[in-house]
Amino acid sequence: MDFDDVFENVKSEDGKTYGPFYYGYSMTVGPDGKPQIQEYGNVRPGLLPTAETREPLIDTIVDEKEGVLKLVAEMPGVEKKDIKVVVEGNVVNVDAEHGEKKYHGRVPIKRKVDADSVKASYTNGILEVQFKLKAEDKPKGRTVEVN
Repeated sequence: MDFDDVFENVKSEDGKTYGPFYYGYSMTVGPDGKPQIQEYGNVRPGLLPTAETREPLIDTIVDEKEGVLKLVAEMPGVEKKDIKVVVEGNVVNVDAEHGEKKYHGRVPIKRKVDADSVKASYTNGILEVQFKLKAEDKPKGRTVEVN
């Protein structure tokens, strides 16, 4: 047995096999120049997972030139027919299940997008969900007469 195999699968008290376990952070710099830190993984530090479902690594990419927002999720081991993408308000839920591979991701959308423009494609383990950006609402002001 290889040393790496020790951490790949762990048996719980009920005899079920879970794993692999992973957890991390991804950091990007937003259009405003501020860093944005996003957690990913199926286990938080110090906690064992409560489900057999993995959280896919999902990056949010805003392309101002193209006017689109893209969600890119890594979900190897599933097929296109196994993937379900649901947009509820400003949250995108991604679920997939194929044999032992089970994924669930929930991504809040922080930009205004056209929910009717959503398109999704899946190739070689990479799911891409794309929305058209909406113009930000400009605050409407009004002049107040001073008496």
